Amino acid sequence: RSGNCLKVKWTADHLAIPYEWHDVDVLKGETRTEDFLAINPAGQVPCLERPDGRILAQSNAIIFHLARDSKLVPQDDFDQAKMLEWMFWEQYSHEPFIAVRRFRRAFLNLADDEINPDLMAKGRRALGVMEMRLLSRDFIVGDGLTLADIALVAYTRVADEGGFDLDEFLGVRAWIARVENELEIDPAEGR
Repeated sequence: RSGNCLKVKWTADHLAIPYEWHDVDVLKGETRTEDFLAINPAGQVPCLERPDGRILAQSNAIIFHLARDSKLVPQDDFDQAKMLEWMFWEQYSHEPFIAVRRFRRAFLNLADDEINPDLMAKGRRALGVMEMRLLSRDFIVGDGLTLADIALVAYTRVADEGGFDLDEFLGVRAWIARVENELEIDPAEGR
């Protein structure tokens, strides 16, 4: 159910890259075991182990590595940099609020009044930034699906689980449907 893990799965599936998936339960502390920490000392999922044994962590780095020579990465240098800009923004100004509020509400079962109200305010701001970007375009960067869309859709599509009302962001809702369609994602996946 981790959006960061799903980004990797969706990218590999879209590009028909074969992989072997290993479930790791964060809530059971499986990212804190000695074996897991030997793979990723940060104790975070996802991690990619390449056939040559090298390990890569951080979802956006992994999907960039997987898609580097595909249509998911714009050929134009500026558009490629713009895609990266949105991917960095997702990890700094989107995921820390939307994903964290979702985790506390949906996984830790905290009541809304037990969750820092700044998470709602900053998450709504992030959704507003996306709404403004999507007013005149179908995708975040360029004319088609890029890694920026994959990075952002992972937690945006389940923001309602964190208490965010996506009916207030109709451009974002329509974009979610377009991205899910392009990636052939079942709307129930990850919920």
